[in-house]
Amino acid sequence: MNKKIFVTADPVIIRNGKVILVKRRFPPYKGKWALPGGRVEEESVEKTCTREAGEETGLIVKPEKIIGIYSKPGRDPRGHTVTVAFRCRVTGGKLRNSRESFEIGDFTKHEVKKLSIAFDHMQILKDAGFL
Repeated sequence: MNKKIFVTADPVIIRNGKVILVKRRFPPYKGKWALPGGRVEEESVEKTCTREAGEETGLIVKPEKIIGIYSKPGRDPRGHTVTVAFRCRVTGGKLRNSRESFEIGDFTKHEVKKLSIAFDHMQILKDAGFL
């Protein structure tokens, strides 16, 4: 059994009591809200976290704390994916949309509970202490 396992990083960016989420443009979970994360590309997971946050939100972030490691088979329909979720602090940049998302927004915990959230990102937000 030689199935490939993907490694990703998911930044949890909380600014002024609101979490930043992106509305996915592409499958899986097209049209659902998600953390602005992605796959590791021959770099550390910390670097992936910073890069993905910048690419998807325009913000410069610093990963400060690991929230958790999520590896449940089936958490991503594209294949077995292990993600490291980080609590991040914004250090610069300007919030903007990217080609990977329809929309970007910052949401209170009450607003997030009403959204359709992709993957297991609702659990990550709970583990981060946001919900």
